[in-house]
Amino acid sequence: MKSILILLVILVFTPFSRAETLYLTSLDWPPYSGKKLTEQGASVAVAKAAFAAMGHELIVEFYPWSRAVKLASDDKKYVGYFPEYAYESEQFVFSDSMGQGPLGLVQNKSKPINWNTVSDLTQYKLGVVQDYVNTEELDALIASGDISAQAVVSDDKNVQKVAAGRIDAAVIDGNVLSYMLTHDSNLKSLADKVELNEKLLVNKDLHIAFENTNEGAKWRDIFNQGLKKINIEAIMAKYL
Repeated sequence: MKSILILLVILVFTPFSRAETLYLTSLDWPPYSGKKLTEQGASVAVAKAAFAAMGHELIVEFYPWSRAVKLASDDKKYVGYFPEYAYESEQFVFSDSMGQGPLGLVQNKSKPINWNTVSDLTQYKLGVVQDYVNTEELDALIASGDISAQAVVSDDKNVQKVAAGRIDAAVIDGNVLSYMLTHDSNLKSLADKVELNEKLLVNKDLHIAFENTNEGAKWRDIFNQGLKKINIEAIMAKYL
């Protein structure tokens, strides 16, 4: 009888980890994320594996980037968005790194750009994607007007503008550029016209941006624990 009572006390007071389903927003950004990609892309595969390792299910819903970010902060259905570069924010808290991407500049092969420091880029007209975070220094120079930059809604528009000579270069992830030039029917013909400049801006860590709330912090901590249980590089390598 005594042992039964002890067991009942343990059952009553031992917290059980209940499997939950969470929702995040993302965008079509091959090969990292995309509704039609295998496993919905490299970053989504990593995220789902990390949450699964902790006993939870992740559902990702895809939107244009600006809407994906807005929904993550305004719609209670979602606890965050990804993949994102870390930046100073009061709205979001960021996970540990879930992989890296080579951030660089796509240029016209017939007119390559030369630069050593970011300040050297003031002589060029650049393309960026609206609401994307790039690097702190580059974004500051663009915000101040020292670097002339035009914003578009997606990377493919910038690649087309570079190929047509309408801008000198555009900020882009090297893996995204490679995927586009190989798989996008509208951009394949530009593969002999554009290339990634040999100098990278930086290898950027990718993160999930969780809402800066108790719920968001909870899921960030769960995700970070899950990341430690999986092989991030091996998972990403299947899709990059």
